[in-house]
Amino acid sequence: MSFFGEKPDFEFSLSSTLARNWTVVVARGVLGIIIGLIAFLFPGPTLLSLVTLFAVFLIIDGILAIVAAVRAASRNQRWGFLTFEGIVGIVAGIAAMAMPGLTVLVFVGLLAAWALVSGALELRAAFNLATDHGRWWLALGGIISIVFGVVLVAAPVFGALVVTWWVGAYATFFGACLLVLGFKLRARNAGSGTQGGARHA
Repeated sequence: MSFFGEKPDFEFSLSSTLARNWTVVVARGVLGIIIGLIAFLFPGPTLLSLVTLFAVFLIIDGILAIVAAVRAASRNQRWGFLTFEGIVGIVAGIAAMAMPGLTVLVFVGLLAAWALVSGALELRAAFNLATDHGRWWLALGGIISIVFGVVLVAAPVFGALVVTWWVGAYATFFGACLLVLGFKLRARNAGSGTQGGARHA
């Protein structure tokens, strides 16, 4: 099994891993869009509702990433990126839910740290992904995460409602990137399956 290591051949590469787990990528994209729409349509009057909403998103998103990592590991494919990203999301989500008295400043700091780490991981992974497998969509998702993190770090403290709008915008755009990436991976997975069948015919 490979964690990050040297770049393997395509059969065991990140491109192959994500293509075979395109359903998980699509599910994560749909989840992000749903959370984003909820944040916009039902912003909630308190910070607690915002913390709970995004914490649930982080935990479910992290679980989906770990599921994909387990499936990749069972095929002896690259699983490090998915595992690390999943752990980061779950830990951040649990930390947010474990502190019900969280202030806006602390929550924004936690959110910024998660966005910067996950964005860096996505950018790192994008350069290991084949161009025709949606490299630039994964890179765009990473850039969006990093920009979101930087904005949160650089901005002064705002009220919960404004932070909710930021979270909604981020989750919607990030989810859309993952959705497009997922369907690109689906197309490549179908294509590789057809080619594999032709080679064995």
